[in-house]
Amino acid sequence: MAQAKGTAAKPKKKRRKKESQQHKTKRVLLALAIFFVIFALDETGLLRAAFGTPGNVYASFVLYLVPFAIAGHDVLGKAFNNIRHGKVFDENFLMAVATLGAFAMVLFPNTDPHMAEGAAVMLFYQVGELFQAYAVGKSRKSIADMMDIAPDYANVEDEKGVLAQVSPDDVAPGTVIVIKPGERVPIDGVIVEGATQLDTAALTGESVPRHAEVGADVISGCINMTGLIKVRTTKPFGESTVSRILELVENASEKKARTENFITRFARVYTPAVTGAAAALALIGGLVTGAWSDWILRGLTFLVVSCPCALVISVPLSFFGGIGGASRIGVLVKGSNYLEALSEVDTVVFDKTGTLTNGTFDVVAIHPEEGIDPDYVLSHAAYAEAFSDHPIAISVKAAYSGQINRELIRDVQEESGHGVCARIVDETNAGERVVLVGNDKLMDGHGISWSNCELTGTILHVSVDGRYVGHIVIADVVKDDAQAAIEALHGCGVSKTVMLTGDRAEVAAAVAEQLGIDEFHAQLLPADKVARVEQLISAEGKREKLAFVGDGINDAPVLTRADVGIAMGAMGSDAAIEAADVVLMDDKPSNIARAIRVARKTMRIVWQNIVFALAVKLIILVLAALGIANMWLAVFGDVGVAIIAILNAMRAMRVEGSR
Repeated sequence: MAQAKGTAAKPKKKRRKKESQQHKTKRVLLALAIFFVIFALDETGLLRAAFGTPGNVYASFVLYLVPFAIAGHDVLGKAFNNIRHGKVFDENFLMAVATLGAFAMVLFPNTDPHMAEGAAVMLFYQVGELFQAYAVGKSRKSIADMMDIAPDYANVEDEKGVLAQVSPDDVAPGTVIVIKPGERVPIDGVIVEGATQLDTAALTGESVPRHAEVGADVISGCINMTGLIKVRTTKPFGESTVSRILELVENASEKKARTENFITRFARVYTPAVTGAAAALALIGGLVTGAWSDWILRGLTFLVVSCPCALVISVPLSFFGGIGGASRIGVLVKGSNYLEALSEVDTVVFDKTGTLTNGTFDVVAIHPEEGIDPDYVLSHAAYAEAFSDHPIAISVKAAYSGQINRELIRDVQEESGHGVCARIVDETNAGERVVLVGNDKLMDGHGISWSNCELTGTILHVSVDGRYVGHIVIADVVKDDAQAAIEALHGCGVSKTVMLTGDRAEVAAAVAEQLGIDEFHAQLLPADKVARVEQLISAEGKREKLAFVGDGINDAPVLTRADVGIAMGAMGSDAAIEAADVVLMDDKPSNIARAIRVARKTMRIVWQNIVFALAVKLIILVLAALGIANMWLAVFGDVGVAIIAILNAMRAMRVEGSR
């Protein structure tokens, strides 16, 4: 029930946040209106006419204090609370000191009043804050849309056929749930009754509905469009696809990029440094010249310009926008650190089966030894593979027309990367036969001679009681967009594409040639793949990264070792998705190049903002120290630069061809 409560609580939290934002907007707009009325009265001389001089100075002080207090009371409150807790140097402190100092200039006789500038600094700072809130809201939208894929309930049918809505958290694996047309699939499972069209756009970006019937896998988060279906759940809700996606989204902001961490550390040093510089500027200048009011004003202007808002806002916003933009094309990036690493990828390494190929194997030929029935070869292979869920095993079992009696199967042992060994009861003589099914390494390991095959495909050799009886040829189909994916990677600056596979060298060579892959390595065990990736990483330069793309449970170690691990999310294994840094929700390898482009665009925007903000601030800081820049220019140096940087950061959200 915890999930149900959490789900129910989210809308309230969003409403409260929205009301708070609306209230702040109204407050700032009111303060702006009052400010401009007072400013107009002041500039036209009506205040001087009404109060005279110096009476109008104090009248201006009181009047400008009204919009200042309306707009800036929360900033002053935050600054005061932070000082109480020992967190002195932040943007709230800088704004508070600079604006209150501008108002305090009224205490200096024969000094031009600066209340208007003080109020304007606070007002436009708050306008910048509102602009930032709007930009963050826009950048969150594409990711926040994903939060709506969380189901509110699951329909469970009782013994009388009555449907009850229960929390998805309370549904145990193996339970049959009912999904009506228009409802969202709450938990991963297999259809046991009915047929329908599934809308998977929220997860994969695929606009064309997918047909699903009895025996088809369905993943949570999809929408049932046409027919009523009954689904037997295969996982608890906490391990289902929708839960994994939500967890990835929620944790993405916690993993910061090197650049983002640098800006955070920079701001911690920069803010107290410029505060000290402003104080030294005012103190030393006042002591040397005696013109205290002039040098204090320079110090206050220095403080306003130095506020690091443009950096501390725009850099995280750029990364968040990049992650949001990637999610719009069905690519989930688990953190800005992985987005930054993705931008530096120079080598992309692929697993073959299920990544570049569909992973749907078909038996295309059976080549028995002389005097052996082809069905004899196939039946023994099907029995030996009876307990395996590997795509090759599934294709062998699908090709066998007979019924497999699992009670006749004894002691199945899988030899990783080689094949299986099983003892099968022979009903004719009540004895047992030792059946080996696998590649040539399995045969060699058991001292069994085998025959080669001229066909391209995966070759399963079969032996019974140490006698070689023949082999089965199984072929996989290359994915429709695999060739386009390799071309796109080369087109976006990736210098090398590599394919690693446990399949035969002939099969690997044929696929590599068809797709235009630069390099391939065949007949590899999971440990061999890790070793190959290690070699490739060692050959990379300091600023070059290696990405590995895989989908199987045996790819998890390689995904973890690569600089960037990319997993197929729709059909990939749980272990691969957990180990990966980037998840392709639609299983399309062509989206890898698009994700790299998003990452590189994001990094360009990040560095544009850093260089622009620091350059403008440095120029205005120098002008402020020389007494050339006034408080109005300081407002541009702070709020203006921040708004321009925010607008630039928002470009990271725009992705060509996004849904």
